[in-house]
Amino acid sequence: MIPDPFLETTGIHNFRDFGGWETDDGARVKTGLLWRSGQHVGATDADLAAMDALGIRTVIDLRGESERERNPCRRSDAFAAEVLFYDGETTSSPPHMDIDDSVTTAEFARQRMLAVYTRMPRNPAMIAMFGRYFRALDERDGASLVHCFAGKDRTGVAAMLVLHVLGVDRERQMAEFLRTNDAPTLTVLRDQSVPGIEERLGRTLDEEAVMALLGVREEYLETWWSEVEAEYGSLDSFLDGHLGVDEAMRERLRSRFLA
Repeated sequence: MIPDPFLETTGIHNFRDFGGWETDDGARVKTGLLWRSGQHVGATDADLAAMDALGIRTVIDLRGESERERNPCRRSDAFAAEVLFYDGETTSSPPHMDIDDSVTTAEFARQRMLAVYTRMPRNPAMIAMFGRYFRALDERDGASLVHCFAGKDRTGVAAMLVLHVLGVDRERQMAEFLRTNDAPTLTVLRDQSVPGIEERLGRTLDEEAVMALLGVREEYLETWWSEVEAEYGSLDSFLDGHLGVDEAMRERLRSRFLA
């Protein structure tokens, strides 16, 4: 694992390299090729310059159409990467925002996040985009960046899937997932999301609720794993049968991304 994988940014949350992890057979995921982040709507000129210096050739935007319209990503004049996105909506959020008066805002936030991870494995848009991500990694040269709105849920699952295919064990997959909580740019995500959530709810969220929504917890990813295994039998069956990641692709990806 990389001691400090975070790119120094001012207006982009959770921009980091998710390479560096050791695999079961003692290899290591290469650094400088696999990047992840939140959205770039608030990127500063310095952020864009730092991003351009990474040599990113492919951007996989996991946000849906309405998210992209509300929060268009800033790009520099030098930006030359191809952006892949879904023509429609991709969110796995539950369809309501009402808080039952019997629960605290913190428990509401927790339940809402668990619902996101429960729904995501069966979301056709996310299945399609995860498959496109793997095909891009297999077919396109250069570094890539995968991102969504916050860079933690859809993006966190995408990064976990890549590490799994490369042979990184679940303990390290979870460590990479939880590293989001160490991101030094939480105020960026807070400013982009909390006011709108509070406006829709008609109430103020306490700090525990904010952190349940803006951070990640072990139970979130464990819920995703459990739902995949219940629906598809195993994570490998899901990858092979629904994302198109067969053994031949695995070998190509391991050859490219492991050292």
